[in-house]
Amino acid sequence: MTPPDPPAGPAGPPARPWALLAELTHACPLHCGYCSNPLELTRRSSELSTEQWKDVLRQAGELGVVQMHLSGGEPLLRRDLVEIVAAAEAAGIYTQLVTSGVGLSESRLAALAAAGLKSVQLSVQHADPRASDRIAGRRSFAEKEHAAGLVRAAGLPLGMNVVLHRENLDALDALVELGVSWGVDRIELANVQFYGWGLLNRAALLPTREQLTGAREGVQRWRGRLPDGPELVWVVPDYFDGVAKPCMGGWGAVSLTVAPDGTVLPCPAAAALPDLDPPNVRDHRLDWIWDHSGAFTRYRGTDWMPDPCRSCSRREQDFGGCRCQAYALTGDATRTDPACGLSPDHGLIRGLADEATDGRNRITRRAPARPEAVGPG
Repeated sequence: MTPPDPPAGPAGPPARPWALLAELTHACPLHCGYCSNPLELTRRSSELSTEQWKDVLRQAGELGVVQMHLSGGEPLLRRDLVEIVAAAEAAGIYTQLVTSGVGLSESRLAALAAAGLKSVQLSVQHADPRASDRIAGRRSFAEKEHAAGLVRAAGLPLGMNVVLHRENLDALDALVELGVSWGVDRIELANVQFYGWGLLNRAALLPTREQLTGAREGVQRWRGRLPDGPELVWVVPDYFDGVAKPCMGGWGAVSLTVAPDGTVLPCPAAAALPDLDPPNVRDHRLDWIWDHSGAFTRYRGTDWMPDPCRSCSRREQDFGGCRCQAYALTGDATRTDPACGLSPDHGLIRGLADEATDGRNRITRRAPARPEAVGPG
């Protein structure tokens, strides 16, 4: 799907969002060290109810949203997931389930498909079962393999997402082969983003330049060998290429995130920014949040930019890069993203990348969901 044009400047209203990330819960049966969820996870008792999610999705459809990722944590832990999917379908929103696959059964998938679920994206940690289980923090590879078979048997499009980092970049060939053997339609090779738990564990996750070079070359080889699919998507690493990526297609430009407790954010990591004061769907309608809230207007467009972004020819393409990354590295969300080679702070990232080694830093893991935490419904 092609995103709409970037939002108009201050003289005109912002364009309508077309995408929504619905973080239904922060609970998860896995506890991966690269998780981008915040360190302070939303408690199950604070999550939006079924009826509140239904209202959010009705408003999202009216606002212009046409595509939604059902995410978490693990969205399968919500007992009301079928009702939420049905509400999205009624609102005219295409739904993709983003899942670890743990807990997916044939009957559950059939109910979700009947309610309107359109596709599934399955997260995989490694092609080797033992390594996958170690990275995930529990035995889960066999359940992922089973889930992939269920999705293919149901006839739904299946994507495979792999967060790449020091512990699995060297297995890229095996990961692509795994996706091919599972019959996936798309393989997203997403180099780790350093937010939340990923930022906490950065020293243990940062790959070496040699690993990244080898993996990038491997993707090019596989694209030549797989002209008919699956599609291979390479999400560039922030710390190594000297090019800043546009934050979610531009801050408050095409997408919004609704956290488990109803907090609405321009991107999943924005809750870490100080003084953002993000609004909540319990207090405001989505259209007001999108058009008028300070959290969404603060970095929208280009007028807020300092130099070198203000005078840069790429300011309408990368929008100054990632605000959350700028804050994480410099303590100032208004700074040019240090990932950009033109940033006065680029040395911070270059130093981290140059120092990346194959050391044995310990991973700090988020806690898994309690067995009894099955969510509202």
